[in-house]
Amino acid sequence: MQTVQQILEHNQIPSSLAETINTVLNASKDIAFLLQKGGMGDILGCAGQENVQGETQKKLDVISNDMLKDALKACPAVAGIASEEEDLPVAGNAGGEFLVIYDPLDGSSNIDINVTVGTIFSILPSNGGNPAEEATYLQKGRNQLAAGYVLYGPSTLLVMTTGQGVDIFTLDPDTKEFVLTQGQAQITPTTKEFAINMSNQRFWAEPMQNYVADMLQGEEGPLAKRYNMRWIAAMVAEVHRIINRGGIFMYPWDSREPNKPGKLRLMYEGNPMAMLVEQAGGLATNADIAIMDIQPELIHQRVPVVLGSKQEVEIALSYHK
Repeated sequence: MQTVQQILEHNQIPSSLAETINTVLNASKDIAFLLQKGGMGDILGCAGQENVQGETQKKLDVISNDMLKDALKACPAVAGIASEEEDLPVAGNAGGEFLVIYDPLDGSSNIDINVTVGTIFSILPSNGGNPAEEATYLQKGRNQLAAGYVLYGPSTLLVMTTGQGVDIFTLDPDTKEFVLTQGQAQITPTTKEFAINMSNQRFWAEPMQNYVADMLQGEEGPLAKRYNMRWIAAMVAEVHRIINRGGIFMYPWDSREPNKPGKLRLMYEGNPMAMLVEQAGGLATNADIAIMDIQPELIHQRVPVVLGSKQEVEIALSYHK
């Protein structure tokens, strides 16, 4: 079976970019091993502080962020780092070619109950900008050179793209290497599964209210099919299910905080997941335009998300048009 390094070489990925990817993966392996210890490793519970979004940090949020940050700062190819858990970007190495943007532990509310979590990463060119300044990172998702996530579940999986399709790797517990287990994954264009937090239904905009209401009518409704709802409360797990068997995932704008366009972050979650979904044949939008076409204005900018099976996302968009 082929390793990540062999696939990167086959795809003629520059050695400096491959080095950057492998730095992320090596730190993710260490996070996976910590997670396996669970309560034996003093990693559960809250850290007693909040991140820049005002969310209570879990201990492993802080630990995994520091592990990734320290590893990336030591990588010569990395010019700068931006983390969902950090207020501001962190400068890396002079002469570095890449910016690495990451969510160290997506779905961290699931840690204490032993449910799937993951690390999401995005790699952008530095373009010679100042890596200590936020403006250097404010590039459209189309600029991404690589994106992916490491899913910590019953097995540890890497799902990654460098713009040449989406490959899925499994961490071999014996060799400690990610090996290819599914090449060129494709999202089925149609679906009968949707994922959305129904507890927020009363706060959604009217188009989303109408779309979900029509799905719930099943065969008797205008969409003429029975849907099943799924909700794991971790974007990595929701997207992974969609890549494997199709579906639509939605975290739309709602009226609770009207000035916030959504809960998810454009740079740390929206763009990398959008690149993966598009590379696998799906669509990823903010219910208006493609997520990767949005010009970021802030490093912690939020975005509504509607992504997944192409035909179903197009149906959702038709309600908004």
